[in-house]
Amino acid sequence: MVIQQQGVWKYWFAGMSLAMGLLMPVFILFADSPLSVEVPFDSDGVQRAVVETDSYTFTPTHLIVKAGKPVELTFKSITWVVPHNVIIDDPRSKLNIREEVPAGESVTIKFTPTVPGSFAIYCDKKLPFFKSHREKGQEGVLEMR
Repeated sequence: MVIQQQGVWKYWFAGMSLAMGLLMPVFILFADSPLSVEVPFDSDGVQRAVVETDSYTFTPTHLIVKAGKPVELTFKSITWVVPHNVIIDDPRSKLNIREEVPAGESVTIKFTPTVPGSFAIYCDKKLPFFKSHREKGQEGVLEMR
């Protein structure tokens, strides 16, 4: 009798896992992305946000700012060994930002976006014979509205 109860539990658990596996993509599809952030204004009129830099990611990955208003983005490295950098250099953006973010430290960049559009934020660090951080997925979007 005990073995049968364990078997029922085992199959019920597997069925729940299967159901959750099938439903999870639906939940994800309809959820707002936690990786997309409309950068809020502080009381002094500056749009400020903190972006975490991890091994091969930026979090959040999509920042939305208002063109014509000052922006301060603090890039905080949560790695303790691997250095990163932050590059926003699309000529259409009229920004030429290239800042180093040492491992375990933070760097704040200040700028005033002037041109609406979506532009890449990325890290181009690379070890010889390996893909760059950008090629491994360390890229985000700066959307200026």
